[in-house]
Formats: sequence, structure tokens, C-alpha cells
Amino acid sequence: MALLSTVLGFSAFGLASRFGQLAIQKRNLMDNLAGHAIAMAAFGYAGYWVHNYEVRTNELIAWKREEIQAKREARTVAA
Repeated sequence: MALLSTVLGFSAFGLASRFGQLAIQKRNLMDNLAGHAIAMAAFGYAGYWVHNYEVRTNELIAWKREEIQAKREARTVAA
């Protein structure tokens, strides 16, 4: 569920940024729908990448915490 919400959130931001871009240029917002799809796909992919990066980072942090805890326990046993 988190992956879907991240990708959809980034896609919505991509659509909003596309609308902002067209509004600055004072062009019709529904002028080129393929441009909207491209922006949403690009930002959705960025959201997918961010989600995977976050998952991998959390795994590494958990692994490092376990490693530190094991070293602390070994140090208390040795002392």
C-alpha cells in the first residue's frame, strides 16, 4: 500500500507541476494530454525509486542497529 500511495502521490505532483507549467505559459490546460501522461509517468517513476530507496535504507539501518547491539552485548559480557 505504501508503494501505491507513494507512486500516486508523486504522479499527482507531476500533474500539478504540468498544470503549473502550462498556467505560467498561459496555455490551455487540456491542450496536450500526452504531456500530462509523460509528466505523471516520470514523476511516478521517481516516486517508485524513492520508495525503493527508503525501503533499502530502512533495511540497512535495522541491520546496523542489530550489529551495534551485538557489539554492545559482547562488550558487556567481556567486561
